[in-house]
Amino acid sequence: MTTDQSNNSETKQEKPKSAIREWWDSILFAVVAATLIRWLIFDPYTIPTPSMESSLMVGDFLFVSRVHYGTRTPKTPLQVPLTHQNIWMTKLPSYSEIVQLPIFRLPGFSSVKNNDVVVFNYPGDYGKFPVDLRTNYIKRCVGIAGDVIEVRNQQVYINDKPAQNAPRMQQEYFVRTESQFDNDFFRKYDIINDDRPASYSQNWQPAVQYDSLKNTNTQIGFKLRTTPAVIEQFKKMPWCKEVVDYTIAKGNKMPEIYPQSEMFDWNVDNFGPLKIPKEGETIQLTKENIAKYGQVIEKYEDNKNVVVNPDGISIEGKAISLYTFKQDYYFMMGDNRHNSEDSRFWGFVPKDHIVGKAVFVWLSIESNYDHWYNFIRWNRIFRTID
Repeated sequence: MTTDQSNNSETKQEKPKSAIREWWDSILFAVVAATLIRWLIFDPYTIPTPSMESSLMVGDFLFVSRVHYGTRTPKTPLQVPLTHQNIWMTKLPSYSEIVQLPIFRLPGFSSVKNNDVVVFNYPGDYGKFPVDLRTNYIKRCVGIAGDVIEVRNQQVYINDKPAQNAPRMQQEYFVRTESQFDNDFFRKYDIINDDRPASYSQNWQPAVQYDSLKNTNTQIGFKLRTTPAVIEQFKKMPWCKEVVDYTIAKGNKMPEIYPQSEMFDWNVDNFGPLKIPKEGETIQLTKENIAKYGQVIEKYEDNKNVVVNPDGISIEGKAISLYTFKQDYYFMMGDNRHNSEDSRFWGFVPKDHIVGKAVFVWLSIESNYDHWYNFIRWNRIFRTID
């Protein structure tokens, strides 16, 4: 009897998996593995806007390390894998807010430092999405928690000392000339007209500009965003008649600049001084501090029933005169200083909004190319981010 059972078991064979089952198992494994890698280790990211030029260009594909600052645990666990806000190619939400968990951060091997290039969730999406699903932004961290930041005539100062400028930081200039140049000429100097309209000519034709800074007559030339080093090269060339540095003078208030208060006459080139909130630091809620930090207390500190007005703040119906911050904050700016909507406009980035550190570019594609061989920017492949 035992021998018969043994023979029967030997003759039995497992039913082979169908081709559909094999494909399903492979796809499921790939999705699970990719989801874990993107959550725990690194995330692919594409540069969508020119706010970080020329350090990062539109069309750069890069890897963002989550382990540098420590991986965040998800706040919104009910989400379609490998999606962010919407299901692919639709406007359908890819997540449910039925379950919302507290955010924790796993141990990392670094903290956010001055001059790090950081990917974070855009604080301006408050009320639109959960923290971990807010739009991803990438900027340079120019100020960390506890720093006092100030911009004087375009130069950033940290704690009253000039900050180190990014090697490829750009400013805006008007170059007066009657010469005409094409994209190939400007490409030699990493000047890419990324934000031009789609109907814009492929050639850089001389543009009629009014030089409002010098209050002179109509000037002919190019309005460029580039590095000071490139401008110094242009000044030595015979076709360059004049270079005007566009700087907004101190006192020329821009109403859209943070904290959007009549108490401050700040602009993009002359901003602050402003202290960046630090965990455990206590401030007195004067009118000035309410203007600077009221929306931080209301939106990003996980306080309930906060009422902010110019003269005072109440939490849970109780008026407060002092406030102690619950987490660190950061001040982010784009390297393309005159074409970046950053902390100068919308304020601080909370620590729980930090996604990771940008590490290196693995591919770079130019959309506004005029020759097929310029489709890929070969000199940017596998470039580290400084």
